[in-house]
Amino acid sequence: MNRGDFVYPPCFSAGTQRYEKGKRMGKGKKSVFFCQNCGHEESKWLGQCPACGEWNTFVEEKIESGISRGSNASARSVRESIREAKVVSLTEVAADDDVRCKTGIGELDRVLGGGIVPGSLVLVGGDPGIGKSTLLLQVCRELAGQKKILYISGEESQTQIKLRANRMGDFASGLLLLCETNLEIIRGVIEKQRPGLVIIDSIQTMYSEDISSTPGSVSQVRESTNIFMQLAKGMCIPIFIVGHVTKEGTVAGPRVLEHMVDTVLYFEGDRHASYRILRAVKNRFGSTNEIGVFEMRQAGLVEVENPSEYMLSGRPDNASGSVVACSMEGTRPILIEIQALVCRSNFGMPRRTAAGTDYNRVNLLMAVLEKRLGMALGSSDAYVNIAGGIRMNEPAIDLGIVMALVSSYRNRPIDEKTIVFGEVGLSGEVRAVNMPEQRVAEAKKLGFETCILPEVSVKMVKGIKGIKIVGVKTISDAVNTI
Repeated sequence: MNRGDFVYPPCFSAGTQRYEKGKRMGKGKKSVFFCQNCGHEESKWLGQCPACGEWNTFVEEKIESGISRGSNASARSVRESIREAKVVSLTEVAADDDVRCKTGIGELDRVLGGGIVPGSLVLVGGDPGIGKSTLLLQVCRELAGQKKILYISGEESQTQIKLRANRMGDFASGLLLLCETNLEIIRGVIEKQRPGLVIIDSIQTMYSEDISSTPGSVSQVRESTNIFMQLAKGMCIPIFIVGHVTKEGTVAGPRVLEHMVDTVLYFEGDRHASYRILRAVKNRFGSTNEIGVFEMRQAGLVEVENPSEYMLSGRPDNASGSVVACSMEGTRPILIEIQALVCRSNFGMPRRTAAGTDYNRVNLLMAVLEKRLGMALGSSDAYVNIAGGIRMNEPAIDLGIVMALVSSYRNRPIDEKTIVFGEVGLSGEVRAVNMPEQRVAEAKKLGFETCILPEVSVKMVKGIKGIKIVGVKTISDAVNTI
């Protein structure tokens, strides 16, 4: 039998026909599973994401797929683009901090690294109702008189935005409003208007007609952010994107986009409380250790220029288990009140709770107290709280947590004019911390009279007068001093 006389089986023939038909059509639909927490992609559903380790976060989405072959025309255009591409030496590139644009809000400028960088893509995330849209509208109010600003909203109408803006004061005519969710229309408006700043509120409402999934899905959020990134870089326009985070994780949150944007800012704090903490999680143009402190009022967010005084307001007098410690957030020292409550447990297993700091770190420090000071904490409940709702994880607050636990356990109050800071090791030693001069200077400015710090850091703060400096080597020395 000749090769040409071979007859393919019916099943193989049917498959070949489907393949040839797919080639002629050039596209089709297939299912892909995305992790809503980190955006990892898999071809099948998995119970646990292999990238981030979260459980039950994969969702199915339909995407366009197909078999296409590059034409000669597209190949020629690629070769022409390669010839036109310009390679520049790094030494020839001019860069100056003067190109940054000040927002008029000092706390926001601090977190951004000194102002807005032209062509940057900034993501502002946080829980719904915490103040993201309010802060960006205040930025528009400050800059509307200097440049043209385009505020694009997919959640509110123009009337609703106007009502919210009336609480903040008068706005210049440079603020333009666009209530639209179609990315193609938004791209055209930005290219036509060429504004100096663009606000997108929010990214979960934007959609592209080329993507078949619903707005807010991982595919739509990724595509929307990619388009805004191209506009920001190509037209050198800074763009702020608002992203919502839900506890259930049903909507694609900003974590999917963190690798695409230049700066990621997160709002922290309870939306029912008056304080707000703005923290930089990622910043290609500045430090990620800075924070901005705001207070929510009727007219919007108000800057808290002295967070230490704000955090210590309402501190109780002569109460055991309360001590003031100092933590550094970037270049800013912040004085915080650490509260501890140690009481006898009524059950066989004692309860431990930590609010505002690391739970495992508290357990570690309690184990050090049991081993090095002989305190019987194994049968006691312990509750540690950082007053003011702020969260601190710096090792320098270890000594403050230890002193608060000892004060509550022995029911002896610590002098309210005393401040402590230092890192505690497993051997009970008090280790050095960075920038002790700034911490002591901040304590002196707020009227503290005694500062307990690691002994190795004493020589660095000898030049500061008007405050008593006490250096300690171990936690036993610190307890005996107080």
